[in-house]
Amino acid sequence: MGKSESQMDITDINTPKPKKKQRWTPLEISLSVLVLLLTIIAVTMIALYATYDDGICKSSDCIKSAARLIQNMDATAEPCTDFFKYACGGWLKRNVIPETSSRYGNFDILRDELEVVLKDVLQEPKTEDIVAVQKAKTLYRSCINESAIDSRGGEPLLKLLPDVYGWPVATENWEQKYGASWTAEKAIAQLNSKYGKKVLINLFVGTDDKNSVNHVIHIDQPRLGLPSRDYYECTGIYKEACTAYVDFMISVARLIRQEERLPIDENQLALEMNKVMELEKEIANATAKPEDRNDPMLLYKKMTLAQIQNNFSLEINGKPFSWLNFTNEIMSTVNISITNEEDVVVYAPEYLTKLKPILTKYSARDLQNLMSWRFIMDLVSSLSRTYKESRNAFRKALYGTTSETATWRRCANYVNGNMENAVGRLYVEAAFAGESKHV
Repeated sequence: MGKSESQMDITDINTPKPKKKQRWTPLEISLSVLVLLLTIIAVTMIALYATYDDGICKSSDCIKSAARLIQNMDATAEPCTDFFKYACGGWLKRNVIPETSSRYGNFDILRDELEVVLKDVLQEPKTEDIVAVQKAKTLYRSCINESAIDSRGGEPLLKLLPDVYGWPVATENWEQKYGASWTAEKAIAQLNSKYGKKVLINLFVGTDDKNSVNHVIHIDQPRLGLPSRDYYECTGIYKEACTAYVDFMISVARLIRQEERLPIDENQLALEMNKVMELEKEIANATAKPEDRNDPMLLYKKMTLAQIQNNFSLEINGKPFSWLNFTNEIMSTVNISITNEEDVVVYAPEYLTKLKPILTKYSARDLQNLMSWRFIMDLVSSLSRTYKESRNAFRKALYGTTSETATWRRCANYVNGNMENAVGRLYVEAAFAGESKHV
């Protein structure tokens, strides 16, 4: 039965019409693309910024160094007018040279920081330390034990002097005690081989400059008691240093004679020490100037010991100096014997030529006074406070310093200089982190 017309109308009215699908307008599409592009660009920029490396170090150490540089500058100064003040004015305002130093700079600050680290590691006892480190710490403890050092006075030095043929100015009847056994070859060689003091003649073994595979004996001019040969002019700015140097010698000679309970003749002390100064001045004048020794190839003169004996014969205390005996005295400490055919590199032929007439003018006593003084001079800093104070005027004239370096600093440097491998191990363990210790 078919639907009535009214039913059909009702059905048409109640049936919902399907909605039309909405389409984006061109404007909406453009805006969406733009937003997407901006989002991609933003993400890319953030990623690039996070990973960008401009080549500038931003570690804490670099930042500290940069801050230190800025702090040392004086930005108020005009660099085109006074560049030094512009670059270093801040440093000058904030720092003064310590009484213990003749100079002060950034490297000195770093050195001070290093010494503090060394002090800490050397005074820290550890049962698990290896033997070398234990010895370094023992040496440090003995060095800073000032009460024990002061109680000994000059005793450690007095025990060593007989081994180097004494110091005539501080020895009663030196000629009777040592004169018969004294020879220049033995006296100079003993200081060289056993104590590392190369006075009058500098003999050492090193690589051959023209054939680095080989080791060869070298003969060179010695170092001097004063910083350079210029000081021995003893005029103008050097006059005070020369006077203080002689006074230093006299003071130490006086202290030794006091400890040995020997009579003190001030005039005799002054006479002998001034003679030492005269001798050392002549030796200094015989040495070549530093600017004339810059090219080792020009200094290099190879010859045999026999040729040295012939070309540079010396006479000391009225006796011919034997280069062969002298060299063998030194080499005997390592059980090596050499002959006149041994090759030797001579770095200072002019010095050896000038040395001959100098040595003939001085007695064995004069020469031994100089040699022993150069030995003693380096040991004073290891003796009691009384001995250390004897060099105050000399140090002030030479370096401008008015105070002694703190004992712990001096001892830390001393141990580091003599046991650098053991101390280096301690420093690396204390100052380096993680895997950087093994690099």
